[in-house]
Amino acid sequence: MRKETSTNALNERMLSDSCGMAYTLGVLGGRWKPAILCRLMHGTMRYGELKKSIEGISERMLVAQLRELERDGIVRRMVFPEVPPRVEYEMTELGLTMQSVISAMSDWGNMHRSVSGQYVAAEQA
Repeated sequence: MRKETSTNALNERMLSDSCGMAYTLGVLGGRWKPAILCRLMHGTMRYGELKKSIEGISERMLVAQLRELERDGIVRRMVFPEVPPRVEYEMTELGLTMQSVISAMSDWGNMHRSVSGQYVAAEQA
């Protein structure tokens, strides 16, 4: 964990406070959050289902990313008093407003991947 008073942390906070895009990327950013959000956009999932659906994510990282998304009001965690306990995650109303942003980012990424792949192939020829 880095110091809150480090130059890097202060610069990040200043940029996030002054730029909506930087703030959005701070909420959505990270290696695993997009994968989590894409799955939860399709509906509520149990913790185990979510873990199985994201190949390569560790339990520690999944829990950490879900906690951050919950803290930011994007994801809701529901614990059911059963034995064994059942835990489900779903998008909040605020989280669902991100659907168009996430879809646009996915579409752009898929387009750029194919275009940049063509560009690299042309340079190598």
